[in-house]
Amino acid sequence: MSLNIALTGLNAATQDLSVTSNNLANAQTVGFKGSRAEFGDIFASTQTGVASTAVGNGVRVQEVAQLFSQGNTKTTGNSLDLAINGNGFFTVSNNGSLSYTRDGEFQLNNAGQVVTASGGHLQVYAPLPTGGFNTGGLSDLVLNTNESAPQATTSASITATLPANAAQPVTTPFSPSDPTSYTNTTSLTVYDSLGSAHTESLYFIKGATANDWSVQTYIDGNAVGTAQDLQYSNTGALTNPPNGQIALPAYTPATGAADMNITLNLNNTQQTGDTFAVTAVQQNGFTVGTLTGINIDSTGVVQATFTNGRSVDLGQVAMANFANNQGLQQMGNASWSQTTSSGSVVQGVAGGSGFGTIQSGALEESNVDTTAALVDMITAQRDFQSNAQMIQTDDQITQTVINIRGG
Repeated sequence: MSLNIALTGLNAATQDLSVTSNNLANAQTVGFKGSRAEFGDIFASTQTGVASTAVGNGVRVQEVAQLFSQGNTKTTGNSLDLAINGNGFFTVSNNGSLSYTRDGEFQLNNAGQVVTASGGHLQVYAPLPTGGFNTGGLSDLVLNTNESAPQATTSASITATLPANAAQPVTTPFSPSDPTSYTNTTSLTVYDSLGSAHTESLYFIKGATANDWSVQTYIDGNAVGTAQDLQYSNTGALTNPPNGQIALPAYTPATGAADMNITLNLNNTQQTGDTFAVTAVQQNGFTVGTLTGINIDSTGVVQATFTNGRSVDLGQVAMANFANNQGLQQMGNASWSQTTSSGSVVQGVAGGSGFGTIQSGALEESNVDTTAALVDMITAQRDFQSNAQMIQTDDQITQTVINIRGG
């Protein structure tokens, strides 16, 4: 009996050493979660449930439990390296089969898809045309490395102050080449449908009566329509045109682009003081842009940024969680799959209820404590030696009994 008991101790210690050895071997594996051997005693019972003997029958490994504690975060500077701070897993698709990982070492394949080293596709929620993301379905993350298409300017606005004490220009009629024929001027850059830049100049001309002004628009030195009347109240607020909106006539650029139809917004202009001042100019067009980088924020929103100042949402990283992480099936490559023990996957986004945040340019290191693992190794080794000594002792006793009978 004692030989069999000691043998169970040897087997348990061997499994314990195997678990510790695996932990130590993966001490530098990104996203790895260590395990521990959990033991239970073996106690034989009769069919009636009454213990057959007061002595147990040894020990066994009840479970090799996974430990999902947080690993340390290491900064890498690579925007596609992602670390999860808190609960949750990245969702990865392998030909439609989903797995879950904490290993954020993502890279691009030749199709521009974001994948793991083993080829699994990172899953995201696709952007919606109206804004936001489609959290009802998963899709592969594909980085848009194409140029950002240009957009023609359709609206332009300025924030400016016109001098209330300005006098009517001494020269008439107006000429953009004669500064004495207008009171003040400013300009801004606008774009046509091909992304070519054009200079839009605004010439402000003080009228003969109080609070009366006009504005003449030129693009690339060409007049766009005639001068438009502006009226201000005795407190300096713009009263005409209504809402400050002036729909300019179509302008045909020499680049071969489509006609430019621009609405000029002067609602943020006022007539006060004695100084002309422009504090802001805005327009909604932009030229062609090339990709400058990929940004991923703490909620997992992936954006492509371009040289024209545009940013485009490419998706939001899909996060996963489970009622019982220890019930997940290990698949290697620091990934897991869902089982009945883990419960059904709970999907969400980083920073949402029950989910941690994402840190771009960083990786989560293995949660294995090397010092503690070495101590566990020594303990398991001593357990093995103790049980081996028990077998040796029992063998010596058995041999002594045999010798007595033989004598």
